[in-house]
Amino acid sequence: QVKLIESGGGLVQAGGSLRLSCVVSGRAISDYSMAWFRRAPGKEREFVAAISQSAVYTQYIDSVKGRFTISRNNAENTAYLQMNSLKPEDTATYYCNTDRAPRVWRSYFSPGDNWGQGTQVTVSS
Repeated sequence: QVKLIESGGGLVQAGGSLRLSCVVSGRAISDYSMAWFRRAPGKEREFVAAISQSAVYTQYIDSVKGRFTISRNNAENTAYLQMNSLKPEDTATYYCNTDRAPRVWRSYFSPGDNWGQGTQVTVSS
């Protein structure tokens, strides 16, 4: 069974930075696109960023473009999200996931059924 463990969240002032990590077990991420999602209080989980298997392609929602960078280390089965110039509206629980299908890159990321506990990011103004 796929297991995802997110870490790296915390409390940071607006303008600060955090680097999130996502360690995956039970699946070789080298076969899968990866993505980060977030859920703010009272809101639905939303897509944030995705990266293709070999990191050739990336995709971001408009609100984080130029501030967040998604990356991956297939040898360590880990994905990352570098978040700079954080804003209070970035406050959320952040989750990662693999695509539900291997060896695809598509305009609409389709996450697997398993989710981790997430990591909390709180940005103070």
